[in-house]
Amino acid sequence: MNATFAIPTTAPRRGVLADALPGSRVRDLALVLGGVGLMALLAQVSIKVPGSPVPITGQTLGVGLVGATLGLRRGASSLLLYVLMGLLLPIYADGASGWGVVWSANGGYLVGFVLAAALVGWLAERGADRKVATAALAFAVGQLLIFVPGVIGLKIAAGQDWGWTIHYGFTVFIYGGLVKAAIGAAVLPSAWRLVRGTHQGDDN
Repeated sequence: MNATFAIPTTAPRRGVLADALPGSRVRDLALVLGGVGLMALLAQVSIKVPGSPVPITGQTLGVGLVGATLGLRRGASSLLLYVLMGLLLPIYADGASGWGVVWSANGGYLVGFVLAAALVGWLAERGADRKVATAALAFAVGQLLIFVPGVIGLKIAAGQDWGWTIHYGFTVFIYGGLVKAAIGAAVLPSAWRLVRGTHQGDDN
């Protein structure tokens, strides 16, 4: 792999964007809840895909942003809380809620959200979100992880063959995933430049 795109996975933990904010437990709770709110909002950005029971939503973008800004533990906690709260509140895509969503064609993607937030958060703790190339790579890898349980869950729920499942559960979302990775690559390093401007020396 080209060194420009290499993520230092063996590097020690570094601060994420959320660590630039003052506070500790109260701050962390507010950030976790804020992540849930962002996910609930982006979930309502939903576009039907002809032939697929899975819509294009803003959720995968939210997963990357929450994971990268909060880090592994807070990011995964925020997405897990989002999934749990969605059992009672209409905060899933298109205002859906309940166990019916979890057991539907979309359920595997919810599991993937938690896993991807943890992975992107872990990569951000190794500095992956501080440069455009590595931020894009981290987002792309995180989105790929979402599709692993997502496609498996779709296969079980829809009962279709693997060709249909991979096409309507993964292939049709590739372009959107690249766009979201590009957004993450633009937003996160820019946010770090802003943080460095107000906290000189914190990234040395």
